[in-house]
Amino acid sequence: MGMAHLAVVILLVLSSPCQSDDQLTQAKPLAPGDMLISRDGAFALGCFSPTNSNKSLYIGIWYHNIPDHTVVWVANRDNPITTSSSAKLAVTGDQELSLSDSEGTLWTTASSTATATATGGAGDGAVTLRRTCGNCDNTADAPACRCLDGFEPISADGLDMSRGCRRNEALRCGMEDRFVALPGIKVPDKFLHIGNMSFDQCAAECSMNCSCTAYAYINMSSAGSLTYSSRCLVWTGDLVDTGKADNFGQNLYLRLAGESHGHVRKKSIIEKILPSVIACVLLLSCTALVWRCKYRGKRHKEARKRMMLEYLRSTDEAGDSNIEFPYISFKDLVVATGNFSDSNMLGKGGFGKVYKGFLDGIKEVASRGFSKGSRQGTEEFRNEVVLIAKLQHKNLVKLLGCCIHEDEKFLVYEYLPNKSLDKYLFESARKTKLQWPTRYKIIQGIARGILYLHQDSRLTIIHRDLKASNILLDKEMVPKISDFGMARIFCGDQHQANTNRVVGTYGYMSPEYAMEGAFSVKSDTYSFGVLLLEIVSGLKISSPHLITDFPNLIVYAWNLWKDGKTEDLVDSYVKENCPFDEVSRCIHIGLLCVQDSPDYRPLMSTVVSMLENKTTQLPIPMQPVYFARRDAEPGRTDNNRVLSLNGMSFTELEGR
Repeated sequence: MGMAHLAVVILLVLSSPCQSDDQLTQAKPLAPGDMLISRDGAFALGCFSPTNSNKSLYIGIWYHNIPDHTVVWVANRDNPITTSSSAKLAVTGDQELSLSDSEGTLWTTASSTATATATGGAGDGAVTLRRTCGNCDNTADAPACRCLDGFEPISADGLDMSRGCRRNEALRCGMEDRFVALPGIKVPDKFLHIGNMSFDQCAAECSMNCSCTAYAYINMSSAGSLTYSSRCLVWTGDLVDTGKADNFGQNLYLRLAGESHGHVRKKSIIEKILPSVIACVLLLSCTALVWRCKYRGKRHKEARKRMMLEYLRSTDEAGDSNIEFPYISFKDLVVATGNFSDSNMLGKGGFGKVYKGFLDGIKEVASRGFSKGSRQGTEEFRNEVVLIAKLQHKNLVKLLGCCIHEDEKFLVYEYLPNKSLDKYLFESARKTKLQWPTRYKIIQGIARGILYLHQDSRLTIIHRDLKASNILLDKEMVPKISDFGMARIFCGDQHQANTNRVVGTYGYMSPEYAMEGAFSVKSDTYSFGVLLLEIVSGLKISSPHLITDFPNLIVYAWNLWKDGKTEDLVDSYVKENCPFDEVSRCIHIGLLCVQDSPDYRPLMSTVVSMLENKTTQLPIPMQPVYFARRDAEPGRTDNNRVLSLNGMSFTELEGR
């Protein structure tokens, strides 16, 4: 056991050569039977036997003025003295304490964890028993003292601990005072021992006694045979010889003034409650804000839906009030397109410009605006918004949302990085990327998309403007039919309709639609046939001057097929590596689709079957009637144009 457990601090004093009753010198060692008593009579140092037997002796320090023999420190706990006649405790020449007998050294301060404080002076060394004030820590490398909680140094400079400590506030008695637990403390001197009490009874005893300054409930069983049973210790005066113990310290409950306690307790409660209160307020505020935003967003969404429905009342297809119209705010659209910067513009057409953008900063989209004041643009916008909620297919472009801002209108589509089919078919630099396997997949995909519009969707939809520039390609070159602004919906058993307003693109319009304004699913079949011949040949239907001696691509293709020279129609960029039986079959199907009479053209369900089942027998296509536009001049924009069909004339309205 180290001297950290001493009830006093052992000082190595070199100042006095004189022998005194409280000093151990080199000249006079301590033998069994001898005893040193501190000057104030509080402690004694000597030999003792726990069992009142001289067979095993120990050097220790105990309270001298207490009837019960209470040992507070033992030097040779693990090595008892067995030959008392030769035992002695002496100060060595190195100023260390040494306990020895005839068997050898039993204990020294050099081999223990004791801490000694040396003071300089002349003469022989001596050990003095004294009473260091305050709370002293003897377990540290350099012993230090400080005042207990609620106390302050008596010295004016606050550094001299030899004069002791005093309370910061006087005790008041009763419930106004508080008790602070000080763990690991070597209990003070001059206590009152009260036996046969529990811990709660001990605490109550001190609390009810206004003179009680501290109490401790000491369980001495951990000290083995050298100590006694549990007891209640109380102090009624000054607390002296209080220090930090090493291993066997006790919990000392120190009485302090209640006013400080009330202040601290109030502060503690506030500190504990305040964060919770703030957290609750923030949580409620956030919840209210989220609810308000959600409620406001819902109201705005309903308002936008009502506005869209009112805007679309003029179309027959907008009668369903349950249609969901995905709405994108103009503010989000401005951010997505970089304020519609020219660097983000993908292209422009008759109805407006198309911009690339990033919704929410990550999702690529294509935003299509509509020219202000354009009646065609307004109707196209209405048409596409209505159809958005009704069409979902792999080979149809997905419309993500719409926006109306004052007199401006926008449609937002999924972004397709490879743009439109015409860029690959008719531009030499890109033709090499469109080999025959890819072209054949594009033909099949377009056919399936049209079949969905005609038959597999819940409504029968006539596109009316199928052409290469309206076929977009995704990153895998999968075709997507776009631009439903001219589309019409057939309801019930309706198979055909007529219009006085013929709109579309010259070359892709069927004869009955161009001449009479009559359109049906067979009108789209005709447009698909033209597309198929363009994909195979790489030639534009609207550029007959590229074909020598033939008025248009249809007549040229039919004559090559008739003469068994279909390979001459194949685009030279794919001619060498394509299967001619598959190419010839595609040309044959294309000629069936562009027959002049709609009754002879196959349905798109039959076209898909003929493309996918190569063993199906194909009928013979009819020879096309000479159908050429004679009067059109470059750049002419007249609304009424005269076309010729074998000497017959008709009026084309708003063709494009």
